[in-house]
Amino acid sequence: MPTDIEIAQAARLKPIHEIASALGVPDEAIAPYGRTKAKLSLAWLAKQAPRPGGKLVLVSAISPTPAGEGKTTTTVGLTDGLNRIGRRAIACLREPSLGPVFGMKGGAAGGGYAQVVPMEDINLHFTGDFHAIAAANNLLAALLDNHVHHGNALGIDVRRVSFKRVVDMNDRALRQITVALGGPGNGYPREDGFDIVVASEVMAIFCLARSLSDLKRRLGNIVVAETRDGKPVHARDLAAHGAMAALLKDAIAPNLVQTLENNPAIIHGGPFGNIAHGCNSVIATEAARRLADVVVTEAGFGADLGAEKFIDIKCRKSGLSPDMVVLVATIRALKYHGGVEVGALTAENLPALERGIANLERHVNNVRNHYGLPCVIAVNRFSSDTEAEMALLKRKIAHHDAPVVVASHWADGGRGAEDLARAVVDAMARIPPNLKFVYDDDDPLWDKLGKIARTIYGASEVTADSKVRARIKALQAAGYGRYPVCVAKTQYSFSTDPKLRGAPSGHVVNVREVRLAAGAEFIVMICGDVMTMPGLPKEPSAARIDVDDEGRISGLF
Repeated sequence: MPTDIEIAQAARLKPIHEIASALGVPDEAIAPYGRTKAKLSLAWLAKQAPRPGGKLVLVSAISPTPAGEGKTTTTVGLTDGLNRIGRRAIACLREPSLGPVFGMKGGAAGGGYAQVVPMEDINLHFTGDFHAIAAANNLLAALLDNHVHHGNALGIDVRRVSFKRVVDMNDRALRQITVALGGPGNGYPREDGFDIVVASEVMAIFCLARSLSDLKRRLGNIVVAETRDGKPVHARDLAAHGAMAALLKDAIAPNLVQTLENNPAIIHGGPFGNIAHGCNSVIATEAARRLADVVVTEAGFGADLGAEKFIDIKCRKSGLSPDMVVLVATIRALKYHGGVEVGALTAENLPALERGIANLERHVNNVRNHYGLPCVIAVNRFSSDTEAEMALLKRKIAHHDAPVVVASHWADGGRGAEDLARAVVDAMARIPPNLKFVYDDDDPLWDKLGKIARTIYGASEVTADSKVRARIKALQAAGYGRYPVCVAKTQYSFSTDPKLRGAPSGHVVNVREVRLAAGAEFIVMICGDVMTMPGLPKEPSAARIDVDDEGRISGLF
């Protein structure tokens, strides 16, 4: 079997104007970035109405494992499968961050014969959206320090600066730093730090904004610091939001590419699902709904993180409502949740599989009973899976009214996802969605987190020290109580301990930090040891990536 990048490089891509034309998008409504990718015109999209009877399918997954589940691969394969059975479908995905591309995960454009292309471009600089987001973010940081240096008319307390700089690369050395050393000409020394771009509030705003004007409004609402008497200082007080929006005016238009089977895909924005809200842009999802009968989108990591935030943040804020959820699982990953280590996952192990199925069952229960959505389970098949293991999985899940469908899109492309596509279409026809939020707008912030922790994670309680509790009470009193809560925690477990596999219950969720994202309009609750600036692993993926004298890239999977 060739590698992902070899498959992608051998693909026969259509010119992007042909992909656009098949969707009814005229040449004047696209801005090509070379031959195979383009930006879609926001002005043209604004004049189009969502297609009558259109469906929105959310692809999520079990709690991720080192064995890999293939959520993006399934999103692409399902899109190809739907097109093969006569449905006009578009994949709507997030852009990969350079952090995981060069870190532990590697490329993030699907895999095998279910990929979006041009794979190298998408995984690297693409159309420059992330660079524009980083530039806008760091412009605001520079303007803030510059204001303090030139007299500080706003009375900013440099001890209460909350806005951080960003870079789209894992770099643990930048988590906590000191800036402005070297004398008075370099400003006032203070503690600072970097987040990764995909964890930034600017990225969240970029993905939640409905238009360029909404983007600029939200950028202006970012709280960057407090004055000496505790009053908030906004980006608009520094006259920064106009210039930030100018840097983002091209990036805010969604990107059109294609799958290996020449079906359309829109890729735009990319907040992490464990740190941020984990969904592609509202603008991209709305664009897809104007162009296709079925939109297949994904949310970051498992259904306890990405799907919960998709519903409680993205849907709540945008009015979007998915028609169903596809939960991705693998036999290997379920055995890992049952206690098997990575090196032994290819051996048949029915007792471990039965234990690990508890993780899938909790996700199914959350989707069906707490999110109110129909559910289909997509089993991303591997050659090591046995018939006995597959029969056990189907038997254990039978009572959940969530069909288990084996899919082989990684090896067979859209043909291997036709059964999954038919199951999705059937489920949407049989079971009407009844979208539910986990908490109400009027619930206090502390109660919102408590409902997520107890209902979705299976926790027994939420704890925080007196300083964190005081911060939450202050945000509630300041009028931010109606904001959704964005939980930042490990993706590997329902708990805040990545080593607790399966479906742990009765654990404690501890909040160690709270951040106001006034522009994104949510409150970030950082729980456990999760980092907003990840580090590189001992053997980063970057060590395998290379380019030859002809410019041909290798090592991106």
